Amino acid sequence: MAKSTMGTRLPRKLEEKLQTVGEQIKLARLRRNLSVAQVAERATCSPLTVSRVEKGTPTVAMGIYLRVLYALQLEDDILLVAQQDELGRRLQDLSLINRKRASKKI
Repeated sequence: MAKSTMGTRLPRKLEEKLQTVGEQIKLARLRRNLSVAQVAERATCSPLTVSRVEKGTPTVAMGIYLRVLYALQLEDDILLVAQQDELGRRLQDLSLINRKRASKKI
């Protein structure tokens, strides 16, 4: 019996971003003149899985992405995710602002 993939549909914006990541990984592989099979061997996964990564298939596990990045010597790129958290920093700054009052003059 085939595994059900219902509920794996992402919002369009996220699908587009995942496809962009896949395209970037594919370009990195091509720049290195590596075949899908070579990357799959280095990442210890199947060529079909590497193809799914390059297509941005949403059901591919994060660990597989990391293994493919490692095979391409790009594993440190994962550290860039959420590095520049502007919204989080603004929210944190708002909670740190103390109200200042004028001093009481007697």
